[in-house]
Amino acid sequence: MDWKKELKILAYMLGIFFFLFYLPIGNARFDNAVMEALKLVKWYAREHVILCLIPAFFIAGAISVFVSDQSVIKYLGPSANKILAYGVASVSGTILAVCSCTVLPLFAGIYQMGAGLGPASAFLYSGPAINVLAIILTARILGLEIGIARALGAILFSIIIGLLMALFFHKEEKAKQKAQLEGLPEPEVKRPLWKNVLYFGSMIGILVFANWGKPIEESGFWYQVYSAKWILTGLIALGFGLMLVLWFGLKWWKFLVVAFSVAVLALLFPNYHLLVFGIGVVIFSIFISQDKAELGQWFSSSYGFAKQILPLLLAGVLVAGFLLGQPGTEGVIPSQWVSKLVGGNSLLANFFASVFGAFMYFATLTEVPILQGLIGSGMGKGPALALLLAGPAVSLPNMLVLRGIMGGKKTVIYIVLVVVMATITGILFGAIFK
Repeated sequence: MDWKKELKILAYMLGIFFFLFYLPIGNARFDNAVMEALKLVKWYAREHVILCLIPAFFIAGAISVFVSDQSVIKYLGPSANKILAYGVASVSGTILAVCSCTVLPLFAGIYQMGAGLGPASAFLYSGPAINVLAIILTARILGLEIGIARALGAILFSIIIGLLMALFFHKEEKAKQKAQLEGLPEPEVKRPLWKNVLYFGSMIGILVFANWGKPIEESGFWYQVYSAKWILTGLIALGFGLMLVLWFGLKWWKFLVVAFSVAVLALLFPNYHLLVFGIGVVIFSIFISQDKAELGQWFSSSYGFAKQILPLLLAGVLVAGFLLGQPGTEGVIPSQWVSKLVGGNSLLANFFASVFGAFMYFATLTEVPILQGLIGSGMGKGPALALLLAGPAVSLPNMLVLRGIMGGKKTVIYIVLVVVMATITGILFGAIFK
């Protein structure tokens, strides 16, 4: 008998037993935290999985199938032009407007295709951090100075974090660069660049407009865009389908079945957009999964990203909800503890705001009303900015998935860089704008 193995099993069994034995069911705070965790993961499943993550998985799968390794390495690889690579990566959030979880499939796609750690890390941070709508909302509600500081800080953070990640793992990046230069054949060009640009642009358009948030004022240009979001999403999806037929070999009858099914469902259930969108994705997925050429490879790659990322994200959201609750509610950690610890502009207040922001899950735009409440409870301007710079870009679910993509060591250093830089920036901002 392998006593070492058996003792390990026994330790696990005893640990689970004592955990269940002392489970504080009946304690009001524990019971409430459990309910908040379940509510948050339910909300996340409804609001983010279908409209955010599924399009992101398809985009990530498309990157791995339709974008050559050579192209990724040329523009984002370790030996790529630094100004171009970091410049593109640092402003990607202005186009994507995604949360810290939705950016993960896209990051995994470019990183696994050969992007350098530095540009990939810059993209990872900037994707959720530099959201134009969130920055405008921040300026209008929390003040112009904090809105400008958030925009400038997020762009600079993405570049600095990317450069530091590349520096810390310089030897690995050099080895990666050498392997890339030695092992890559000449790329086979199947479609001209403009077709690929339109193809990816249409998927990004579907992702952006399907998740377009309702503005505060029910008038003006942004509200008109919001009112027409599903019409715009449908038109982009129609164009996307035509591209697949004309350029990627999708059968006409399959395109017509998907388009007709979605149109009929939209007319029958005009207020059930998630249902219509989800059924359309399922029918589309069934059709392309049967293809033995590029479209089938696209589906397989997208499904692979979903299997790798989705379970960890849902588990992370569940844990985050248990610990911290939903926006405006409490988990097992009392909200008054948070309010007391982020008051003033001390090192501890800024550090705690950065750590709190890094672990809590913020959906796109939700960080602003949360901060508004915290500022009303005495939160300083410095900690507010620190939370804005750390919170939307990372989260507990985000950390769990990153560990599986780039390893524990790189993930820890990435998170530490975000927290430390957010803390320092918060202290400086708080000192200037007392």
